[in-house]
Amino acid sequence: MRRILSFLALFLGFTSFAQRGNIERPKLVVGIVVDQMRWDYLYRYYNLYTNNGFKRLMDDGFNCQNTMINYLPSFTGPGHTCIYTGSVPSIHGIAANDWIDIGTGRSCYCAEDTTVSSINGSRKAGMMSPRNMLTSTVTDELRLATNFKSRVYGIALKDRGSILPAGHLANATYWFDDSTGNFITSSYYAKELPQWLNDFNNKHYPASYLKEVWDLLLNSNSYDQSLADKNPYEGSLKGEQEPVFPHNAGNMPKKDFSALRLMPAGNAFTFKMAEACIGGEGLGQRGSTDFLCVSLSSTDYVGHMFTPNSVETEDIYLRLDRELDSFLRYIDEHVGKGNYVIFLTADHGAAHNPKYLQDINLPAGNQSEPMLQKELTAQLKSAFGKDSLISAYTNYQVYLNERKIKASGLSRDNVKASAIQWLKQQAQISYVVDLEHMDANAVPEPLRTMIVNGYNSKRSGCIQVILNPGWFDGYAATGTTHGTWNPYDTHIPLLWYGWHIPQGETHRTVYMTDIAATVASLLHIQMPNGCIGHVINEIDK
Repeated sequence: MRRILSFLALFLGFTSFAQRGNIERPKLVVGIVVDQMRWDYLYRYYNLYTNNGFKRLMDDGFNCQNTMINYLPSFTGPGHTCIYTGSVPSIHGIAANDWIDIGTGRSCYCAEDTTVSSINGSRKAGMMSPRNMLTSTVTDELRLATNFKSRVYGIALKDRGSILPAGHLANATYWFDDSTGNFITSSYYAKELPQWLNDFNNKHYPASYLKEVWDLLLNSNSYDQSLADKNPYEGSLKGEQEPVFPHNAGNMPKKDFSALRLMPAGNAFTFKMAEACIGGEGLGQRGSTDFLCVSLSSTDYVGHMFTPNSVETEDIYLRLDRELDSFLRYIDEHVGKGNYVIFLTADHGAAHNPKYLQDINLPAGNQSEPMLQKELTAQLKSAFGKDSLISAYTNYQVYLNERKIKASGLSRDNVKASAIQWLKQQAQISYVVDLEHMDANAVPEPLRTMIVNGYNSKRSGCIQVILNPGWFDGYAATGTTHGTWNPYDTHIPLLWYGWHIPQGETHRTVYMTDIAATVASLLHIQMPNGCIGHVINEIDK
């Protein structure tokens, strides 16, 4: 009798499962990466945001307040890759935007691919693909899980912001070609552009945008979260005498359309392109879940030029808030409210300008990469009688000149030890880490884990330099950059909104690597093959 009852229970359970039908998934997932968005921008400009942009995601969605990057360096290429792979440079291979290949000694760009050609763009701008990325992305896994019924697209002004998120199996990725003013792709994806994109390019939006003047969105008295418009910490656009409003792109050199990158119109143009892709490809209109990866690059260019304390940065985020509102309303109309999932995050943050910090009595400084490399090279020449014993100091790492050291008959260990000893004596440096012997380094957490996660033995240098807080490697006294372990570079926003996303927030520490794992869980698909992240359980209950 027990066997009969057990069989009936099993049969009824199977029947109940079969009656549920297809796996429930949203019609569309949209990943939005705001390049160089510090977490505190959500709150620094909160009072001037509308109710339907950032606040809509924050109030009606789920806010992961304490999301951290858990590797070094905190750059664009690794950031976009980590978000979508759930992995770290040690595993996914995108060790920086550019690196030195240890085997060949050649400098490599993260998205370069000399085996492919440009489609509808200039030759060099189109020689790009995801082949340097060693792992799958969550977008790849979606394609695999649905037997390629799901469609995946990537869109950004930056090639790496489009290519790396959409993965190896993307239907297409599109990025901006400065020389033509068009969105282009490479032969990795297709032999020609789709007609909807040709129609979009033929509207010549960049030419129209560059005729516009960038003036303040609001009354100048409203910008109380920024320094005065004219201050000594921000850089000037080409063709302008001073870094003050209004900014007229028409005064900039007319060699190409690159000026669009430094204007808020660059974000508006990217959203317009995303809408054209949704409409042109009918994303979210079929039986399978589609995925659109959007990266907003202009915030990064503006941040580098003008710093986090500038009116320009405040204004571009206020404008971005309005553009986000418009984009959300477009998706509501074309896909249906409640039928899509959006996550919004950043690839990294940004530091305050060091001179500004010094002037308000906070310790800070700007270290020149070329100068440090020159001084270290001179020191090693003095010690060993040979020049050029290091091939590069970049990404806060020292690359030894392996061929020169071997040809000179020198002990590699002695050269490395001498470099480490000299670097430790520099006042602006907190730690010097032998990446090949991590057990020999006394480095506190979370730095130790971040260093280990960022070290790729085939693409990273062998010595890691950690500067004092407030310091960074830079080339000018004005502007800012990123790349360090500090919270201003590694504390990023993470907002979730839409289909099955609960309202709420968590202050529990989560990591950038958790994003892909959570998306995979929401979609009931396998995590990317190099994923080390964990599902954010508060979202996918």
